[in-house]
Amino acid sequence: MGTFTRSNNYGRAIVAAFVSVGFLWTLALSASSQLHQRIHPDANRVEHNCAATMITLGSYDHAAHPPLVRAPAAVVQFSKIPALTPCWVESPFLGASIFEHAPPALV
Repeated sequence: MGTFTRSNNYGRAIVAAFVSVGFLWTLALSASSQLHQRIHPDANRVEHNCAATMITLGSYDHAAHPPLVRAPAAVVQFSKIPALTPCWVESPFLGASIFEHAPPALV
């Protein structure tokens, strides 16, 4: 039982070491733009997204969307508005004669 625990601890230590080295490497890339450009030739482009640029920009939750290059074209099918014609609609309350009677009198 002691051998299983030791091998399990060694595995955890190795995984923790790899994660720590990866995180420190990402921090080094985010601190040095020259080193980042050696790893990624397109690092100076706006649409470039990697862990180093996300740490540099402070948006580690999600990658930023690429900027909008061109505005969308206007839709032509809705450009003509038909002319409105007036139409008289009689109120349904006037036909019920509810305004002919006064409220009940208190005696």
